[in-house]
Amino acid sequence: MFDVYRNDKRGLLVLSTGSAVPALYSAHTWRKSRKRVLKVSNEIKSAVQAQGYYIRSLGTTRTRTH
Repeated sequence: MFDVYRNDKRGLLVLSTGSAVPALYSAHTWRKSRKRVLKVSNEIKSAVQAQGYYIRSLGTTRTRTH
């Protein structure tokens, strides 16, 4: 299972259950998602296994109006 955290800047942090937030990202204010995550994509799973966490900035989507 996995723990999912979000921050105010639309960042996403995925850790294996029970792991601590990495020191590099501990300064950010992360909020844990209340939903349990049982399954994630292969990309996320391999990143968590390799480095202990997966982080992504979702960013804002901009639409152009002409």
